[in-house]
Amino acid sequence: MNWLRGGVNRKTGLWLLYYLAMTGGAAILFLLIRQAGNRLTPGSIPSAAAVEIPGVQHNALLHVLLALIVIIVTARLVGLVFRYLRQPQVMGEVLGGIILGPSVLGHFFPDIANYILPQSAAPLLGIIAQLGVILFMFLVGVEVDLKIVRRSGRSTAAISHASILVPFLMGAVLALVLYQRYPSGQVSFTSFALFLGVSMSVTAFPVLARILTDLQMHRTSKGSMVLMCAAINDVLAWCLLAVVVSIVQADAGGAIITPILTVLFMGGIVLVVRPLATKIVPRLKTGRSFGEGPLALVIVAILASALATEYIGIHAIFGAFMLGAILPRTSLIAQTMTMRLEDVVKILLLPIFFAFTGMRTELGLLSTPQDWMMCGLVIVVATLGKFGGSFVAAKLLGHRTRDSAALGVLMNTRGLVELIVLNIGLDLGVISPTLFTMLVIMAVVTTFATTPLFHLITRKKPWTVENEEVLAPAVAHGS
Repeated sequence: MNWLRGGVNRKTGLWLLYYLAMTGGAAILFLLIRQAGNRLTPGSIPSAAAVEIPGVQHNALLHVLLALIVIIVTARLVGLVFRYLRQPQVMGEVLGGIILGPSVLGHFFPDIANYILPQSAAPLLGIIAQLGVILFMFLVGVEVDLKIVRRSGRSTAAISHASILVPFLMGAVLALVLYQRYPSGQVSFTSFALFLGVSMSVTAFPVLARILTDLQMHRTSKGSMVLMCAAINDVLAWCLLAVVVSIVQADAGGAIITPILTVLFMGGIVLVVRPLATKIVPRLKTGRSFGEGPLALVIVAILASALATEYIGIHAIFGAFMLGAILPRTSLIAQTMTMRLEDVVKILLLPIFFAFTGMRTELGLLSTPQDWMMCGLVIVVATLGKFGGSFVAAKLLGHRTRDSAALGVLMNTRGLVELIVLNIGLDLGVISPTLFTMLVIMAVVTTFATTPLFHLITRKKPWTVENEEVLAPAVAHGS
């Protein structure tokens, strides 16, 4: 065994000598290269190499990565707390974004807030947030069935229309009170009133669907009716907002080209792109799944559609929403895109949007009792308009008082969709930062109130399959 051990030691020694010679030789060569290089003078840097993004520091990536970690962790923790409290998890994530903004973290710990979410990182976070909203609106469009408008009964359509028209008109009346108190610049009263009316009319279809699913009521007849009302409301509200934004843009530019291009785009999507998608989508499938090529094609289509509407002047989210809406909901491509995008959008991108919204929400702007009174008035008008319109329409169509009230409470859910609308208004300069803060508070309060009020109304007779009753004749026969 001694001879074997001696052989191993001899090999180890040879490898050690080889390693030392290799590393030592490399070190000597580098020193020679360094000595020769020290005699050289540096050349001038080309001007193209010094290009920087305005407002972004050299260490912005460090701050963005740190911000992403803090945003995701905060969103998940606060969201889980709200889920435990039987509230929509997404609203906990919204509140987490507000906590990270100037209203809480920036107010009590300004140094920490400036380091985690500095203004230099805001442009990058804003771009990432917009991308997240674009993909989210595509997913919302996939979930919305445009055929619902045609096949739903007149009862459902009437309730949905009432839940838009009543709060829209009440928002326009509220504009008479707020227009001079909280000016946003040179925007006309017409644009201001139209936008405020739309912001009062929104129902968050994705949040409402999540609430009913969590409560296991989405498969009941009443739950299905509410979802149908919300889906119709969603389609009409987004179309209405597109028209309003086009009017605002045209008002600012003194032209009518934006509304015309908006109509042409929507017509092209429905009359041209949809039939093409119906023919092309089945041919993209290879076996039982889709490869990377077809999925990349859909991603490019989403971005191109968003680019078109952004170029027109009605915001990129409308293009993504319309493209999602024309895809067959039951198609494999729609299901695959939803499955692959949903987690990334909800876990990574949407929390960034919440944090970006939180950075723009300053409770300190409501500095006087009058401001808080106006904020309370906004909440009351939004609630009465949405709840009242749905409740009265349902009662007139023969629904019981308890069910009509429950329906009105559910339709008052606003959530994330309202925040998207409000950010559009702030970006366009239609609403001031102070009014933006008021409307964000309204969106949070009305959504938080949905679940406890719904449980309070239906506590004696929950909306379950066991408690199903025959609906009013108009609903049962879809007339």
